[in-house]
Amino acid sequence: MGDLLQPWHLIVLAVVAFLLFGAKRLPELGKGLGEGLKGFKEGIRGVTDPAPPPQNSQQSAPTAPPASTPAEPSKQA
Repeated sequence: MGDLLQPWHLIVLAVVAFLLFGAKRLPELGKGLGEGLKGFKEGIRGVTDPAPPPQNSQQSAPTAPPASTPAEPSKQA
């Protein structure tokens, strides 16, 4: 009774699933199951992760670089 997932049990489950759902529905079921597990993991991760710090609504304006004037060539006599 303790060995529920023996290879023969898995084969019987696969045959029953194939007979119930058909070949066209099995990939869709697998995709849905995978997306559900992914969403569940993300939900659990969101519960355990701390909340992100609040964003500062006042952002300083970007400062422009100082205006430079072309240097005058030195005159040598």
